[in-house]
Amino acid sequence: MGVSNGRVINIISNFNAESKKISNILTKKLNDKGFYIPGKYSTEAELNVCIGGDGAFLRAIHRNGFPSIPFVGINTGHLGFFQEILPENIDEFIEKCINEDYSIEEISLVDGEICTKNKSFYLTAVNEIVVKGNKSKVVHLEIYIDGNHLERFSGDGVIISTPVGSTAYNFSSGGSIIYPSLKSLQLTPLSPISSKAYRSLPNSAIVPGHMVISIKPELRYENSILIINDGVEFKYSNIECINLKLSNKVIKKLNFDKNMYWNNLKSKFL
Repeated sequence: MGVSNGRVINIISNFNAESKKISNILTKKLNDKGFYIPGKYSTEAELNVCIGGDGAFLRAIHRNGFPSIPFVGINTGHLGFFQEILPENIDEFIEKCINEDYSIEEISLVDGEICTKNKSFYLTAVNEIVVKGNKSKVVHLEIYIDGNHLERFSGDGVIISTPVGSTAYNFSSGGSIIYPSLKSLQLTPLSPISSKAYRSLPNSAIVPGHMVISIKPELRYENSILIINDGVEFKYSNIECINLKLSNKVIKKLNFDKNMYWNNLKSKFL
């Protein structure tokens, strides 16, 4: 079955041998069906196909500026929670693309505003933004929800995850799994310490998406804070406050099966 000319698909692959092999196979099969695969990323494409593991998927989103073009992943990694297509199912995937036999779901992101004494910096994450101590130092943080003081935290730090990121670092740190379509953020403590001076929540808290989470380090810790944005570390001097909220940006992702999330969750974790 052929397709009309002009349908462009970006193939974004990591550099390991298996991913490059699958990329070459997919390129040939798509070309044979009449699709055009550009040599470099095209903003005119109808679809981004990311080949690799979850790390490759996240890097593709960040490097291409959180594009509006939908993503789908072919898993050649270990876990591949984002990468739902197995290499042996490429032919079935191509037929569904030809027939547009899929739905498009939106993935909510989290925005971080890092306010220092002199300037504000902005980050966006797919999975999570982590606020923790540099060089594994214990940090003391005042945490507010929409201006309401929640806790005087002491410990390794906190994770602020999106629903889709709830199955990543958040889950491994004892956080809850949140269904991707729910508009919320999750605040999860890392090794919380409770004492007479500091009262830290021992478990995660789910925060409605319209609310802002504000984190203020104690003055003596303002230069000991490390910000980790989807696994990438950032260091800022003289941090006064970190504001986190659900982003207005979204990422679009193909869904070929309404039961895919639950099947994927079971196959990866149970």
